[in-house]
Amino acid sequence: MTEQPERLPGARPTIPLHLQIFVALVLAALLGAITDETGWGGKVLPVLDFVGQLFLRLLKMLVLPLIFSSVIVGIAGVGRQKGIGKMGGWTMALYLSTSLVAIVFGLCVVQSIQPGIIDGKPARELVGLTQNLESVLAKVEGRGTQDIIGVFLRMVPENIFKDLAGGEMLSVILFAVMFGVTLNKIDEGPRRALVAFFQGVDQVMLRLTQAVLVVSPVGVFALVSRVTITTGWSAIRPLSWFVLTVILALSIHAFLVIPLVLLVVGRRSPRAHFRALLPALLMAFSTASSAGTLPVTIECMRKLGVSERVTSFTLPLGASVNMDGTALYECIAAVFIAQAYGVDLAYHQLFVVVLIAILTSVGVAGIPAASLVAISLILTTIGLPLEGIGLILAVDRILDMCRTAVNVLGDSMVAACVDRLVPTSTPAADAEAV
Repeated sequence: MTEQPERLPGARPTIPLHLQIFVALVLAALLGAITDETGWGGKVLPVLDFVGQLFLRLLKMLVLPLIFSSVIVGIAGVGRQKGIGKMGGWTMALYLSTSLVAIVFGLCVVQSIQPGIIDGKPARELVGLTQNLESVLAKVEGRGTQDIIGVFLRMVPENIFKDLAGGEMLSVILFAVMFGVTLNKIDEGPRRALVAFFQGVDQVMLRLTQAVLVVSPVGVFALVSRVTITTGWSAIRPLSWFVLTVILALSIHAFLVIPLVLLVVGRRSPRAHFRALLPALLMAFSTASSAGTLPVTIECMRKLGVSERVTSFTLPLGASVNMDGTALYECIAAVFIAQAYGVDLAYHQLFVVVLIAILTSVGVAGIPAASLVAISLILTTIGLPLEGIGLILAVDRILDMCRTAVNVLGDSMVAACVDRLVPTSTPAADAEAV
């Protein structure tokens, strides 16, 4: 049952959070339509940048303490039963399978529409490269498969306090999992005390999340306004077929694949799920950060009735390793660049694109400019020049917002399915865990 917010007697009904954020998005889009950097919009950019960055810092401030406490509480919630292995198995199976389905759909759509071919000619000369190409090449220069191996090595922390301070999510999650599993094997007295402590931390972080959400419409307006003013809608026109291809593929995954999995596997109403998750989806779209949206996603899923134990384990893990939208985008971008250069990829090359996309969607999330690095790995592997990345830079930020929303939706879908598939996920078990 969905929890209803407390309301004081005689208090006026408040506007739902998702409507507030939606209005902020509309106003930001209108602002970008009436001005740009050369007009008065350039004068307000510093203010928008300050407010937007301040809001992002507030969100990121919550992420690691919330992840650390919620993962430990989630694993401790399984108690001394052998439920964590099954929960982890179902979680990773769903994450990998849905990412693979997303990539295959993306490949089918981009091969059908062929956005890299305009009027029968490769689009490279028609689209042109952006002026920021040098800085992007500097980010991806020298990247290779070693980067993926390095990410998996960084999963094991040398110093957990250093990784907490540095924001290394994967290593923090792994340590929290190991801590939680070991916590279930110690004497009952110390175990109960530690579980109660981390439950208290978890509740405090969720209360802080609710406080930050009060100012979220202002932060969303600032973040999106900055994008619309600096990027503008004019950048979309030359790449309109590429943008439409990505959005169509993301829509198929979001509104066909995910609802189908929710119905068949999770036995849940997709409509109710989407409605409950609206604040998190709008936040993900605005911030383009799955990790930054994590506190909101956890709160939405708990209000939807998903077990605290499941949300505490699956959602932090998903924010790091489950990137359906990103994997789909990487595949489409690589094939689009190949089409723009007039390269017809063979079946074995397409298989390589799919394989690298699914591996990098899991392994490269911790690297700066993660999607661009992943695309550079694909281009290098299939023999295309890295300068092709410049073809998509103008619209990368806008599409990043779209694919992040799909990433968060995929995380929530897996949490809802695991909540049904793992039999220990019951209120009684939750109560007995402490």
